[in-house]
Amino acid sequence: MQRRFILKFAVALLGATLFNGVALAEDAIKIGVTGGPHAQIMDVVKQVAAKNGLKITVVEFSDCVQPNAALAAGDLDANSYQHLPYLDAQVKDRGYKLIKIADTVTFPMGIYSKKVKSLAALSNGACIAVPNDPTNGGRALLLLQKQGLIKLCADAGLKATPLDIVENPKKLKIVELDAAQIPRSLGDVDAAAINTNFAMEAGLKPRSDAIAIEDPRGPYVNTIAIRAADKDKS
Repeated sequence: MQRRFILKFAVALLGATLFNGVALAEDAIKIGVTGGPHAQIMDVVKQVAAKNGLKITVVEFSDCVQPNAALAAGDLDANSYQHLPYLDAQVKDRGYKLIKIADTVTFPMGIYSKKVKSLAALSNGACIAVPNDPTNGGRALLLLQKQGLIKLCADAGLKATPLDIVENPKKLKIVELDAAQIPRSLGDVDAAAINTNFAMEAGLKPRSDAIAIEDPRGPYVNTIAIRAADKDKS
């Protein structure tokens, strides 16, 4: 993990917590993360925070759903693992009163395969795994469209689904799986769109192992989230 990303994240976290009042300095702030780079970065952030008099307890989760559920229930003070489209979808679909207080880092989604070395080598009818949640599933389909494998209807947006595919020259079979489980299923499909945090947790290297990767200058920057009720606490 590049040092500049870690430092950027640390500054964002410290600024968000110290000036938005998630917790008092003498209390430990409980922050939820998912395994992989989010947990690795938070370990460094924890050390930086300690030097600034801020105590952090890191709680690691194995999926993308529980950190928001735990935050909404009051079991966490903040979480740091999701991009804003995912947070917005969770707020809308589950009624969570959660808000973003800072941006952190971007992890571009990649397409990986154990069977082909390039997307051009995919055969007709190849099976492609994508995340089954609306935002990351749409993200994967947009990446496949960017690579010229499919075409989505013009108004599909960030939450595109397989039903929005209007052109599929290779008749690819899109299989929707839990995002955290896709790396384990990589050998069972021809290729898979995998979030970088789960890819790295599985030992995959985005820069060398991905056969395609999205442009990092997109809407998927990760965020620090808290409960809306805690925004103005001091």
